[in-house]
Amino acid sequence: MLPPGPRSPAVVQMIEFSTRPVQMMESAARKYGDPFTMRMPALGAYVMISAPPLIKEVFNGDPDLMHAGKANQVIEPLVGSRSVLLLDGTPHLRARRLLSPPMRGERMQAYASIIEEITLAELARMPVGRPFSIHAHMQAITLDVILRAVFGLERGPHMDRFRAVLVELLEPPPAVMTFVPKKWLDFPGSPYRTFLRRKAAVDRALLELVDARRSAPLGEDILSLLLAARDETGAPLSDEELRDELITMLLAGHETTATALSWAVALILQAPDVRDRLGDPDYLDATIKETLRLRPIVPDVVRELQRPMTFAGYDLPAGAKLTPCIYLAHRRPDIYPEPSRFDPTRFLGVKPDPYAWFPFGGGIRRCLGMAFALYEMRVVLSLLFARAKLRLAQPGPVRVVRRTVTLAPAGGTRVILDAPVRDRFS
Repeated sequence: MLPPGPRSPAVVQMIEFSTRPVQMMESAARKYGDPFTMRMPALGAYVMISAPPLIKEVFNGDPDLMHAGKANQVIEPLVGSRSVLLLDGTPHLRARRLLSPPMRGERMQAYASIIEEITLAELARMPVGRPFSIHAHMQAITLDVILRAVFGLERGPHMDRFRAVLVELLEPPPAVMTFVPKKWLDFPGSPYRTFLRRKAAVDRALLELVDARRSAPLGEDILSLLLAARDETGAPLSDEELRDELITMLLAGHETTATALSWAVALILQAPDVRDRLGDPDYLDATIKETLRLRPIVPDVVRELQRPMTFAGYDLPAGAKLTPCIYLAHRRPDIYPEPSRFDPTRFLGVKPDPYAWFPFGGGIRRCLGMAFALYEMRVVLSLLFARAKLRLAQPGPVRVVRRTVTLAPAGGTRVILDAPVRDRFS
């Protein structure tokens, strides 16, 4: 027996979750409590949970019982079948062991100068005295960081050509495409067919890059480190594995970090007292954590049951999807008093509870790029607020909109830069 939940047809719930996810989750939580069940056509039942004890049970549960890779199959067209996001069991553990060393926190200093150089160059390109979307500039920063720090490309025509095919792919398709069975979308002229053509062009470019890099001296970029990695049998990652992991890093590390930065700008500009304290590294870290609490980039993470299980007093069938809801967990008033208020002091001198704050997921499936993303956010926000005098184009809260799989700021957080960055701080 599944927990109660909205009674509307599954297709209606899919459309609502695709277009009004925040309103849908909040309404269902108020009406049905924790847990509640949502349904999607062809994808089945999602048991949404937000209580830390229940989330702990999922994150510490038997990975052979709760498959995250299988639950993530809806994104297979995006990342490829060999992506770490889609693997379970032994293949997943092997992939994490190979991918973890290049992404560890102690390596971040190696990328600091690259992130700083890219950020300063982008700040100089921001227009003065008229409204613009900060999101577009954050995307430019995070994409160039990936091209240089992850793919090891240098500025020039090759990087420009590579960027061009990536930008086409990264243009977000309609959000509902994520949840609709792909056979419904596979017809001539469909957005899905357009996406597949763009993905094929990126796949070719990535495989050409991998092939060229195998015969060149290895550097300090993440691709070089992955090429040198070996598993316990001495086997390297195959070209197909490298392609899928690189596209995963691109999609997971580009749009998500750009969106997080755009939310941070929106929230900080609404709170002058916060902006005044960003020179304190500890306070900046707390501000980033509070941004990711209040405005998580993805609403949930999913585990699909491989056999029946009793959970929270309900006898759940195989195939049900246990879904720790990041958005709802981060807004529990019993854990975060006045949960809608932006208050970085919540995280000053406090280690976040991994079952109440998990913007990067949790357990053995926590995002491998967490350290990289947090470090990049620190560098970019520190430079941005030290060097640029920004204000919101329109006062007041910025709305949440669905941008494919992410929860993004409406209009990309529209701001005004009051004076040229280089003139004020040269």
